[in-house]
Amino acid sequence: MTQALLNGLVSGLLIALPAIALSLTYGILNFANFSIGAMITTGAYLAYMFNASLGAPIMVAAPAAAIGLALVAIAIQRGVYRQIRNADHVTLLVASMGVAFVLENVLRFFYGSDVRTLDVPVARPLLWNGLRLNHEQLIIAVVALSAMVVVAFILKRTRLGRAMRAISDDPDLAEVRGIGHARTVDWTWAISGALTALAGILIALDGVVDPTMGTNYLVSVFAAAVIGGIGNPFGAVAGALIIGLVEETSALAVSTTYRQGVSFAVLVLVLLLRPQGLVGAARIRR
Repeated sequence: MTQALLNGLVSGLLIALPAIALSLTYGILNFANFSIGAMITTGAYLAYMFNASLGAPIMVAAPAAAIGLALVAIAIQRGVYRQIRNADHVTLLVASMGVAFVLENVLRFFYGSDVRTLDVPVARPLLWNGLRLNHEQLIIAVVALSAMVVVAFILKRTRLGRAMRAISDDPDLAEVRGIGHARTVDWTWAISGALTALAGILIALDGVVDPTMGTNYLVSVFAAAVIGGIGNPFGAVAGALIIGLVEETSALAVSTTYRQGVSFAVLVLVLLLRPQGLVGAARIRR
C-alpha cells in the first residue's frame, strides 16, 4: 500500500504539468484545449528527435524540446485560435480537436506507428525501507516540482503573471488598462507548450514514445484540471495529486486497464457534488 501511495504521488506530479497547462489556457481563452494530449506526444517526439536522432544527451534534448513545443504552441495560437478568437466554446473545442488530429498524423507521417525509446542510460532503482523508487520517478518528481515553482513564481511575482491573472479575471477591463492581450496570450501558450513537452519527456523516460502516448493521459489530465477547479493552476496540482493517488491505489483492487475509468468516475463524482471543483468558486446564477 505504501508503495502504491508513493507511485501515486509521482504519477500525480507528472499529471500536474499538463493539467496546469490546460488550466492556464482555459483561464485566458475560456475553452478546453482538447489537443493537450497531442501536445504531450509532440513534446516526447521532439525530445526523441534531438536525443536519439541527432545524438544530443537528454539534458540538452529536454530543454530543446520544451522550447520547440513552446514555439509550436505559439504558431498554433496565431494560426488557428487567434483567427477564431471571438467564436463560441464549441467552435474552439472542435478547432482544438482538429489541431490534435493534425499533430498526431504529422508525427505518424515522419515516424510511423512504431514504439520508440529515448537514448538514456539504464540505472538500478533505489531501495529504502522496502520502498522502490526508480531513477525515472525521482527525475519526474524533481522536474515537476521545479516546473511548478517556476510557474508559481511567474504567476505571483512577475508582470506577465499579473497580466495573465488580469485577463483571466476580466479581459475587457485588462485591455482598457493597457494590458497587451495578444502578447500575454502568446506567452501563456508558450508556457503551456513547455509544460506539456516536459510531461511528454517524463512519460517517455518512464516508458516509450508512440503516437498515442499523450491520448492515454487525456482523461486523467482533464479530470485533474476539473477536480481542482478548471482555470485555477494551483487547484490543478491538487486535482492531479488526487487523480494520481486514486489511479495507483485502485490498481490494488482492479486491473490497471481501468485506470482511466477510475479517473472518469472520480471526475463525475466531483461534478455531481461540487461542479466548480475543489478550489474553484461557485458561479453566480442570474
